Parts: sequence; structure tokens; C-alpha cells
Amino acid sequence: MPRYRLTIEYDGAPYCGWQRQANGQSVQQAIETAIEAFVGEPAVVRGAGRTDAGVHASGQVAHVDLARRWRVDQVRDATNAHLVPQPVAVIDVAEVADDFDARFSATRRHYVYRIVDRRPPLALDRGRAWRVVKRLDVAAMDLAAKRLVGRHDFTTFRSAACQAASPLKTLDRLDVCRDGDAVLIATNARSFLHNQVRSMAGSLVEVGLGRWSADDLAAALARADRAACGPVAPPQGLTLIQVDYD
Repeated sequence: MPRYRLTIEYDGAPYCGWQRQANGQSVQQAIETAIEAFVGEPAVVRGAGRTDAGVHASGQVAHVDLARRWRVDQVRDATNAHLVPQPVAVIDVAEVADDFDARFSATRRHYVYRIVDRRPPLALDRGRAWRVVKRLDVAAMDLAAKRLVGRHDFTTFRSAACQAASPLKTLDRLDVCRDGDAVLIATNARSFLHNQVRSMAGSLVEVGLGRWSADDLAAALARADRAACGPVAPPQGLTLIQVDYD
């Protein structure tokens, strides 16, 4: 049974998240339904990251096993044809070995959180960024962000609903930079806790607004207490941009 790796982009706004759920349509369900329509049999698509409701992706990776071998361009184009008009697209397909697993074979996941710090409302960026009406101190945010890099107990930045076995994670990168009106928070790690990136982004905005210092952020991390976290950033600013494999 051939296995295919799919690289996927989507606008997460209309969906209850990546993972199939009973309370609404998910991105996983949309892709599975599209593949089933073209191959004529049920398909199970397994993703590298379970993005939350409203979170976007430009480089989500998933795998699917099909009963017969298809050309990779057929899998891509037929799936996309059945996804219309949903805001989901399969941008690349490759046939892979049977032991490839989109989730468990991944060595690093890359996310970018996008903020636009301006007083006027967003038009083109509406639904794709968090609008903060006051100018952020990006240098202070970047300096504070470095206090979170490394291996730590990230309980403070972990959702109460997180199902991970341990709050210990190794954060490889957390950078904050400005791109015009946009403030970009870029991070990567082998894996993240539920809501970890949005929780860190919300706390870094507290630093950018001058309400917290770098020491305050480090103290919040050290407390290992969810109550110490700043406001959780809204989902529309977050995009899964890449998943790495050996």
C-alpha cells in the first residue's frame, strides 16, 4: 500500500482546527473527504501538527496510505479539485517509505506569529494577524524572548487542556523582529505544548507594551504556573510554516 506525503496550506478561520472533531468541520476532515471522492474509498490523513481553531498553515505536512499507486501529480490535482471552494490546498505530494510518519518522523516544527501594531484597523491583514493599537518595543521583546530558549518546564505557557505527557520542552529558537508595521515572532522546536506559541506571544506583547520586563517573563516561566502567563494571543496571527524531517 503506497504512502504519500502531502504538504498543505490552509486558512484556519473556517475550521475547528486540524484534527477531526464532532463539533465542527476540521481541515483533516476536508482533505480526507476530498481524497475519498477521488479514490472511491475511505482515507485517513495524519498530520504533523494539530493546529487549533483559527490557526493557519503554509507548510503543514501529512501522510496518507492509498490502496493503489497514483502519480503524485494526480494525487495533488485531484485532491485540490475536490477541495474547491474550501481555503485548503495541497501544494506538493511525494511518495515516501512505509515507515514515514508525518507526526512522529518530524524533527522540528516552525511557526511564525504575526502582529500588526498600528491604530487603524486591518483590511488586507484581517484574519491573518493580531492588531495591537500601541507601538511595540521589538528590541525589548526579542531580548526577553531569549530567556525562554532552551529546555524548560513550560507549564506557565501550557493550556490546561494540553494532553502532553510532560511540560518539559526544548525551544530551539524564539526571535522577534519588525517588518514594517508587522512584528514577527519566529520560533521552532521539535514539538510544542498545546497553546505554547500563542501563550508565549501574548506574554511577549506584555513586554513590548512596557508592562513586563525580561525578568518578569523569566519569573513567569520559573513559576511553572498557568496563572503566571500573560494573555493568550488570538489564533489568527499564528501560522505553521514548515516541518523538518531527516
